[in-house]
Amino acid sequence: MSIISIEDLPIEGERVFIRVDFNVPIGKNGEVEDTTRIDAALPTIRHALRKKSKIILASHLGRPGGKVNKKLSLEPVGKILAEKLDTEVILTDYPVGDVAEKLAQDLGKSKILLLENLRFDPGEKKNDPAFAKKLAGMAEIYVNDAFGTAHRAHASTTGMVYHFDRKGAGFLLAEEIRFFQKLLKTPEEPFLAILGGAKVSDKIGVIKNLLDRVQSLIIGGAMANTFLSAVGVEMGNSRVEKDKMVLCKELINSARARNIKFLLPKDLVIAEDINSKAADITTLEKGVPPNMMALDIGSATREYFAEEIQKAQTIFWNGPMGVFENPVFAKGTNSIAKNVAENKGLTVAGGGDSVSAINKAGVFDKFNHISTGGGASLEMMEGKNLPGIMALL
Repeated sequence: MSIISIEDLPIEGERVFIRVDFNVPIGKNGEVEDTTRIDAALPTIRHALRKKSKIILASHLGRPGGKVNKKLSLEPVGKILAEKLDTEVILTDYPVGDVAEKLAQDLGKSKILLLENLRFDPGEKKNDPAFAKKLAGMAEIYVNDAFGTAHRAHASTTGMVYHFDRKGAGFLLAEEIRFFQKLLKTPEEPFLAILGGAKVSDKIGVIKNLLDRVQSLIIGGAMANTFLSAVGVEMGNSRVEKDKMVLCKELINSARARNIKFLLPKDLVIAEDINSKAADITTLEKGVPPNMMALDIGSATREYFAEEIQKAQTIFWNGPMGVFENPVFAKGTNSIAKNVAENKGLTVAGGGDSVSAINKAGVFDKFNHISTGGGASLEMMEGKNLPGIMALL
């Protein structure tokens, strides 16, 4: 892709608008609970500081619905950012308006202005031209470093970009693009995709696109329930998308026709509900009893999946194998995390729950790349063009 890197943009002393992804979890005490996304943006911000740029940072946080919500203010993020960069971070009272514009115009070199939550204004999600123009009017150069929102055609990711002749990608976004292009264009074989999570409907496009690229596919999590039900396994009270069962059969048959390994669980960890403190294991022959539900993959499946992981040269993983938030149902997800981490090939994990699972397993630094965007990474793996990336071309 012909996208200019921030390294090649003439940002010295200029006002640079950097779209970052500071959509981080805020605890009940009003403090940031996980700084992963803030940390990911630091290399780009530090580069701009070294170039004595006048830095304007912008992000959304949560879903305030186009209204001011103090619980979703970026103030806690600004405090963390100031500590990590050891410099003052000025927070505006609103993403646009007289105050924000004045602060942007008066900003000195190597100074940082953080715009308040973009989604406090309804114009952000609506990609409103007037709101986009106000954002663009604050700077001379635009940089997108927010992969987690690159699949959204919002004012700060697409609308405002077209007001700039000088625009490009931050280090994080450039790295995300590089790894996903490697997966989709030039993966070393065997290429294995591991997909988990709650719903088949969320991953249909990914599976269809990957069937032309992978040599094997592992399916786990609640989405495996629908595939298992489609091949005749009794799933009891498990979550099953009945309207997707025909499609699941078609996907399995399509994989077999292409000589692709399509691995489903061999046994399941079952309990009455997700809060259970004890669990049983059932085989596919026995099925899941009517009053029980599948909540993780069993020990035989963990070994079965581990053998396939060891053979792979390229691995993409998105989605847990069970309700890993409950330690009783976390063994499957932990097993995947540790086995993928031990693989010597190219290992890439999608965002969201996968990142949380990898952190819990203590193997974050063992992956070649861990994406900061769950939805964006899935759309990339579907082969879609992301609006936030296309706007930079």
